[in-house]
Formats: sequence, C-alpha cells, structure tokens
Amino acid sequence: MMKLLFLCSGNSTRSILAQALANFHGGSDVHAYSAGTKPSTVNATTLSMLRRLGINTDNLYSKHLNEYKDEHFDVVVTLCSEVQSECEGKLQGEHVLAWDIASPAERSCNNAYEQTLFDINEQVISLLREGKSQHTLLTPLQFYKSLADEIRLKTLAMLTVEGELCVCELMAALEQDSQPKVSRHLAQLKKAGILCDRKQKQWVFYSINPTLPLWMKAVINATVMHQPDYIKAELVRLNAMGERPTRMATCCN
Repeated sequence: MMKLLFLCSGNSTRSILAQALANFHGGSDVHAYSAGTKPSTVNATTLSMLRRLGINTDNLYSKHLNEYKDEHFDVVVTLCSEVQSECEGKLQGEHVLAWDIASPAERSCNNAYEQTLFDINEQVISLLREGKSQHTLLTPLQFYKSLADEIRLKTLAMLTVEGELCVCELMAALEQDSQPKVSRHLAQLKKAGILCDRKQKQWVFYSINPTLPLWMKAVINATVMHQPDYIKAELVRLNAMGERPTRMATCCN
C-alpha cells in the first residue's frame, strides 16, 4: 500500500487532480490525499474534466494541511513553490518531492486545464511505476553511495550550476578522454533516479531529476555553495570549451 499526499496552496486544481489520478491509476494499492495551506473550493472545471474521464469526484473537496498533521505518508508531493517554502521541514513523509507544474492560470494556451491534467497525469503514472519497481525511491544509503565517486559528485555539482550538460561537455570539464567511462557514470546516476536526460538531435543532455527529494537536492546544493573551489577548475575548462551544443527548449523525460 502506497500512501500519498499532494499539496498546493489553494487545494483547488493541481493537488486535486493529482489525488484523483493517483487513486484512479493506483486502485487498491494506493491511498492518495490532497490538502492546501490556504484551501478554497475545488475548481468546477477540474471536477468536470475528471468526470468526463470517468473518475469519481464525490470525495474531492478542499481541505487544510492541518487535517493530516499527525499522519505519516510514504510520499508527499508539493505542486507549487509557495507550499514548498511554507512547509519545508514540516512534512511527515518518507520522501518529499517537488513537481514544477504550471497552474492553468499560468498557461497561455487555450486548453490550459487539459494541459495541466496531462502534465500531472504523466508525473503520477511515473511515480506509481517507480513505486512498483525494485528501485522504488532512492534510500539515503543508495543516494550517498551514488555520490561516492569524484566523477559523479563533480558531475552533479556542475549540473547544479549549469542546469544540464552533455557527455562531451562533461569530458572537457572533467579532463576525461574516455566517453564510455563518463557515460557509465551518467548511466549509474540515471538508474538511481538522480539524473534524467533528454535528446536533442544528436545530443543527449543530462540534468538533475526534478522529482529528486528536496533534502537530496539540498545536499548537492550545499556542496556547491560551501565548497565553490571543488569545481572551479572544471567550470573554467567548460567555459573555455569551443562549439558547445546549442540548447533548445528543455524537458525532462
């Protein structure tokens, strides 16, 4: 049984969609809930979309996070930056994830609600799939083992600064002549769920997984902030590299 809590400030759209979709896809193996720090009322369009998909909305209502203050969850997911900052360190979850998903009001397309539902549905399916795999969610021991190599640790530190890098950029920055060696380390980090990648023409760009638990991101960020000299030479070599691949709009697969 997987117990999930989805949080958004108003608990009116995104967290409601995530709760409904998680219960729909997970069936009896999942108990999903949602709440907010400033709950209002559930958006009517949100309920209408879910009903059109055949999802029961009878038990969906906006509620305050305090209703769950004494409960422990396997996974807590924040869906807006406001909740993430307000609740940092206060969430009772084995794992706390932050999903960067725009609200319908932040989208300029004509089908803003449908696109929001689509994006959340993708993340929910991915989360449930990971929950059923052998590599469910990264444990602290697995995380720290993944950092216990200079190539991997410096790669994560540089990605914190740069956002994303391809293999050739990492080879130049790390002064590594062997592409298979660098790729092998990247594959280990991706398998652990720490990295994700995207393909653009002939390039594959790597970035830190946006669903990585907040405390794990904080460990990597703290390393960069408090030990800036650790990757100083690598960043100099990277910036001196000629003909770096041109980025287009990014996404994380």
